[in-house]
Formats: sequence, structure tokens, C-alpha cells
Amino acid sequence: MKTSKLQGPAATYRHDDHVIKNINKEFRTRLTSGQRIADWLAKVVGSWPFIIYQSVVIVIWMTTNVYLTYKAVSDADFFHSWDPYPFILLNLVLSFQAAYTGPVVMMSQNRQNEKDRLAAEHDYQINIKAEEEIKVIMDHLVHQDIILKELIDHIEKLNVESPLTKDFHQ
Repeated sequence: MKTSKLQGPAATYRHDDHVIKNINKEFRTRLTSGQRIADWLAKVVGSWPFIIYQSVVIVIWMTTNVYLTYKAVSDADFFHSWDPYPFILLNLVLSFQAAYTGPVVMMSQNRQNEKDRLAAEHDYQINIKAEEEIKVIMDHLVHQDIILKELIDHIEKLNVESPLTKDFHQ
């Protein structure tokens, strides 16, 4: 048998296209300073420490203003609250915060969606490449089966024709 006949599809396949890449690293390198700040702000605002800190500040704000209003009623010379009930200034501050953090969080989520789309496209490319390589491997296995069958047939033919086997079987 010739050696070229023994070489199957896997021997001639070339794996030149390297599809695998780090999407996270590639995506981070393309971020602008504003986008990095928006992502950081979304990360901070969407965390439990921020919610707890903000809740504590609101409770202190409201308690202090209620106390100052109460003391001002009983003593006219006492320092008056800066934001008496119904806490109009607090509502304004929280509305201002929501008006600016909402769009920033949405920008960050949109970027995350874009990153997810890139990752899905990357996975698709890897799957196409893997399918191509699996097909080559399967074709190569079929090629090996054919060669093994030819070898077994050749060995059986040699065993049948051999004078030693004729004497042995008699």
C-alpha cells in the first residue's frame, strides 16, 4: 500500500483560523472613559451597600427634620428644619438622583446587551469551526475503517494462502 493512500482527511486538514478570543478583554479595550464611568456608577447604584447607605441617609434626614420641626414648635428660638414634613427637598433630591441614574443604568445595560450579542456571535463562529473539524474527524474515522477492512482482508487472504495454515488445518 502507498503511504499517500494511508493519509486520510485529518492529515490534509489545516487548522489555520483561530476563532477563539476573549470577548470580555476585547470589549473592555473599546470602552470610552464615559462608558467606564457609567458602568461603574451602574455597579455602585445597583448594589446592596448603596441601598443600605441611601436608606440610612434618608432615615437620618427625615428623623432630623421631624425633630427640628418639633423643637421649633416648642421653642421659637430653636434652629428650624431645612426640610419639614412632607420633605419636599428630599423628594427633589431623590427625583434628581433617579433622573440621572436611570439613563446611566440603561446605557450600561445596553452595553451589556451588545457584549452578550458579541459573545453569542463568537460562540456561533466557534460552533461552525467545531462542526467543520468534527466532520473532518468523522471522515478520517471512515477512512481508517476502510483501511482496517483492507488490512483484515489482506491478512485473511495471506492466512488462507499460507502453506503453514494449510498444514495446520489438516
